Amino acid sequence: MPATPNPSFYGWRIVAVAAFIHFLHGGLLQQAFGAYVAVLSEEFGWSRTSLAAGAAIQSMEAAILGPALGWLMDRVGARTMVQTGIVLFGLGFIGLSQIDTLGGFYAAALVIALGSSLSGYFPLGVTVMHWFRLRRARALSIMGMGLAGGGIMVPAVAWMMQTYGWRATAMTAGILAIVLGWPAARVIRRNPAEVGQTVDGLPPEAPRPGATPAPADPHRHFTAREALRTRAFWTLSLGHAFALLVVTAVNVHAISHMKQGLGYTVAQASFVIGLMTASQIAGLLAGAVVGDRWEKRKLASGCMLAHMAGLLMLTFAVHPVFLVGFSLLHGFGWGLRGPLMQSMRADYFGLQAIGMIMGLSGFITAIGQVAGPLVAGALFDLTGDYRAGFALLALLAGSGSLLFWLARKPR
Repeated sequence: MPATPNPSFYGWRIVAVAAFIHFLHGGLLQQAFGAYVAVLSEEFGWSRTSLAAGAAIQSMEAAILGPALGWLMDRVGARTMVQTGIVLFGLGFIGLSQIDTLGGFYAAALVIALGSSLSGYFPLGVTVMHWFRLRRARALSIMGMGLAGGGIMVPAVAWMMQTYGWRATAMTAGILAIVLGWPAARVIRRNPAEVGQTVDGLPPEAPRPGATPAPADPHRHFTAREALRTRAFWTLSLGHAFALLVVTAVNVHAISHMKQGLGYTVAQASFVIGLMTASQIAGLLAGAVVGDRWEKRKLASGCMLAHMAGLLMLTFAVHPVFLVGFSLLHGFGWGLRGPLMQSMRADYFGLQAIGMIMGLSGFITAIGQVAGPLVAGALFDLTGDYRAGFALLALLAGSGSLLFWLARKPR
């Protein structure tokens, strides 16, 4: 039986801060972006494709920066990197509150994207992975609860937009991000050695009696070049990209679909997103329990089928019960699958070059991030609704289930 972690282990403070920063990202940007799309389209008359390009800018920027982020972490450290990102993230929203042109929207989206990359998924996830091994999936799942929990802010964002306008909402978001996020990031440390502790908080002189090494530890640290030569790198990356086709398309277009295609108000649509968030948190809790016990690739494969079924329910929702089904399936699948993406890469390839490996994988996953919103937006502009785009993305996500099933650990 694995040793009980030290309750004072500093790694859990790292996880708590990472979850809080993700909460800010989720509530102010990722899950609230759809509300901005809806109101900006209505006020300025910009097409869905044009607005979806704002989300695409974020994804393309993350892909371009990916390999450089690992190098930057080694040079300046995660704490400085995250604090700088938080400031840029906030300034981007403040700039968004002042825009009047599509070019200004893209410029603000670029600054927000740069701040999000420097303070989000990549540096926080890599930092947490260096603090945990035996409970890596659990730690990443808890961290992911911050991103999911950000969804509870979507109704508040929608209410503020309706009451005070989207400009005041964006300005408030920028100020909150800096005032709350910058001091929280001061807690971050690169690895346990910086505070005189060890991975998982276990005593270095007291290994687990009679235990063989944990299955999650591959005892082989791949270089980036070696990882690229494995089938697992490509199946994981492509499967992750197929999942993001659905996740990013839903984040950008779901509220607009429910508002214009299904006849709900922004507030009602935001309630559905809130229910999806609750399901996502349930999925993260399940991942914290079973993520280090069950085979991760099979869990991820099942989650892809949940993504497919959920998006199809949203696409052809003829009754509110379909929206509930979408919220439960998509949210739970997203919550359970998300942390497994990082944990599987660390389990399969080790930590020696994990930053570069994740950065290179980011080039592939960015295809899904970019394509999802653009495909849905383009087919909306072509057909007048989201049905064709959502149905196509759902079927692609379902086929991604096979990719994860084939993603066996390299030997």
